[in-house]
Amino acid sequence: MVCIMENLFNQNSEKHRPLADVMRPNSFDDFVGQEQLVGKNTILRKTVERDEIPSMILWGPPGSGKTTLAHIIANSTKASFVELSAVTAGKSDLKKVIEEAQKNTDFYQKKTVLFIDEIHRWNKAQQDALLPHVEKGTLILIGATTENPSFEVISALLSRCQVFVIQQLEPEHIVEILKRAIQKLEIKVSEDVLEYIAALSSGDARTALNTLEFAYSSGGDITKERIKESVQKTMVYDKAGEQHYNLISALHKCMRASDPDASLYWLARMLVAGEEPLYIARRVMRFASEDVGNERPTALVLAVAAYQACHFMGIPECNLALAQAVEYCARAPKSRALDDAWHAIMKDIEEYPNEPVPMHLRNAPTKLMKELGYGKRDQDSNLPKNLAKKWYFDQKKSQKTV
Repeated sequence: MVCIMENLFNQNSEKHRPLADVMRPNSFDDFVGQEQLVGKNTILRKTVERDEIPSMILWGPPGSGKTTLAHIIANSTKASFVELSAVTAGKSDLKKVIEEAQKNTDFYQKKTVLFIDEIHRWNKAQQDALLPHVEKGTLILIGATTENPSFEVISALLSRCQVFVIQQLEPEHIVEILKRAIQKLEIKVSEDVLEYIAALSSGDARTALNTLEFAYSSGGDITKERIKESVQKTMVYDKAGEQHYNLISALHKCMRASDPDASLYWLARMLVAGEEPLYIARRVMRFASEDVGNERPTALVLAVAAYQACHFMGIPECNLALAQAVEYCARAPKSRALDDAWHAIMKDIEEYPNEPVPMHLRNAPTKLMKELGYGKRDQDSNLPKNLAKKWYFDQKKSQKTV
């Protein structure tokens, strides 16, 4: 009776599993994408196959295969494998894992691999609690994160792990995964529909499989029109994450390269994704001073005006005002002479923080001060004595591109 109930439970559990989980591969040979990491004869694959797994951080975008890779490693190792989610697990859960891992080491000479999904969500204290056990080898850590580990994982723990970068999946990888899924579901879907789903998924295999599953569960033929009905496209963007900095960096660098087309594209990407327009306007104002400078002073005037337009009107009315400022800055002649001069000055102030003001530049409101030389011009430089030969602003550095 117990066996029958267990079988029924397993069948029901399998029935209600999401398609993305059902399609998760169990071996390297079935893994799609990331050939640079897990292809035949790669270092990572060889170490896993030899069961010599190092502590590692898997860093990549959502749906790129981080968790799947961890499960493949779990299937390949003879070590005890434990999985925690940093969203729900805390130090008490870690303590239990460590106690069990110590028993495995002491009594069975067995290693313990701990997989922590979304490890960036653990704070410094939680990561500190993990550190000594990774250092001693009590635990082999596999951490998965969508955030840059240089910022989100403490340096001491990061230095004890290999970081493997998981690339965003290409459309052809997503199509291959979808083809396997429709074979599993025993349905027919045209190639162009699969390509359309892949284009909508932004390299996220989980999103692609969820889209296919939803369209399948709604009944009828799976067409582009049905996919459009069932999907509300959202941009991959996190205002506090790395994507935020990547996009503003792209905008800045394209303006610096005097490329108005690309500059406007990256501006639009940020606005469509929901970026705060005042933040973009502040960065454009900074660019107008830092990269354009006095080669085209009106760039700063226009950037400030765009900021005011954003403040007064908001989205979407201010979009064109921002676009106007961005396009102008991109085409404007560039000069970093002022920015270079400012950095050089700040460096000298740091090295010589309390240089006295030259006597001829000092005010002389009393007779005594005049007798002491205040206000008397007897030197050529207006800079402090130790910096008298400095030349900060070099107009020859101007780079007129238009």
